[in-house]
Amino acid sequence: MRFERLVIEADDSTFALDFHPKLTVISSVGQVEREGLINELVGSLSSSRPGVHAEVVADNGGHFAIFRPRGARPLVVDVDASADVSARFTDAEGEIDLLSVAGMTARDAKRTLRVTRRDLDASTHHEKVVRRLAKLDPDALWAIADETLASEHRLEQAATSSGSSPEDATVVSRIEERHERFEEAQRTAEESRRVSFIAGVITALALVPTAMFLGQELTILLAIIAVMMLTASLVRKYLMLRARKAEEAVLAEAGAQTYLGFHMQRVNGLIESQQARQNLIEAKVAHDGALERWAELAGDISLDWAFEHRDEIEAAATHVAAVTDSGVSAPPDDADDLAACTRALMQRVDDVRTFGPAGESLPLIIDDAFSGLKADLKAKILGILVQVSESQQVVLLTSEDDVADWARSEAIHGTMSIIEPSTVQTSIR
Repeated sequence: MRFERLVIEADDSTFALDFHPKLTVISSVGQVEREGLINELVGSLSSSRPGVHAEVVADNGGHFAIFRPRGARPLVVDVDASADVSARFTDAEGEIDLLSVAGMTARDAKRTLRVTRRDLDASTHHEKVVRRLAKLDPDALWAIADETLASEHRLEQAATSSGSSPEDATVVSRIEERHERFEEAQRTAEESRRVSFIAGVITALALVPTAMFLGQELTILLAIIAVMMLTASLVRKYLMLRARKAEEAVLAEAGAQTYLGFHMQRVNGLIESQQARQNLIEAKVAHDGALERWAELAGDISLDWAFEHRDEIEAAATHVAAVTDSGVSAPPDDADDLAACTRALMQRVDDVRTFGPAGESLPLIIDDAFSGLKADLKAKILGILVQVSESQQVVLLTSEDDVADWARSEAIHGTMSIIEPSTVQTSIR
């Protein structure tokens, strides 16, 4: 199915868009206008608002007009037979809805028919990630991947055997770390307090004879030493209190107020087995280390994603190895990006080719998807789009001047058309 004409009535004005059977470029449209036009195009095939009419051509060549007049019932007319065929396209609720009859919603249709820059970026990013992993040493890549996965399984097993969960391992590890800091700060504070006490006693005992026999200057020096000892003791006590607060904060996250309370509330099973707690912490440390090694090699690519696309990555790695062994230079990134964009477009073309009612094709709508691409890459993709339109109607909405210039040049040959604001048919009633 392809669009021939779309007529939109708004208040006292009406405007019409005539579509080329292959490729139609609608230029000088911003995001808001593009969104509105796409909604009207898709809506004309569903139960759109009154005042939106469409003329379409079925894959078998039949011409149909979809009318939604204001204040009257909508209908579908077989133009060739001059017959009302509305019953063929009426859904269970009595609405003229070609999409509903085919078991789809306007939202589904819009998501499938429309291709945006984000769609192409997602596909290109996917290809780039695959290529990036394919260029790594496959033995090292999958060895670290398997190691990380195995460490995750060991962590799960340790958590299960302790009656806890892998998430608890993080809390346990943090609490153990904070508790060790607190105990160390407490030991240091106690030692400092003891030393300060002894030094204070000695200093106090020495002040009187010092003042009597050695003079005022030495007495002042001893007093300064005593003050320094007292200050050091206070600093140690402050550090101990801060360590205690840090421990209490992480315990609060675990739903406990004391170290012992944490074990009793959150991981009660671990109290019964010091070894289980130790196993859980060791498994967590090992898993964190494996994740760090994976991140060093693969960056921000998740392990699950890599395993999900392993066949694709290994196939790409085989291709990279073959190219390297042949001595032929690897294709530039632009060529890879072109290939990725082409695959994304062709996949969407395949999706819409049988997406309509009774397996009908539907138009592919390109929503300014090429904005921001390099000029040479964009030109190649536009050329591919012309080839695609030979067997599939394409509607390209764009805000880019260079695409509009290209479309004007190509439209001279009659293989496509361009709709610009100055060429839109508008009438006022």
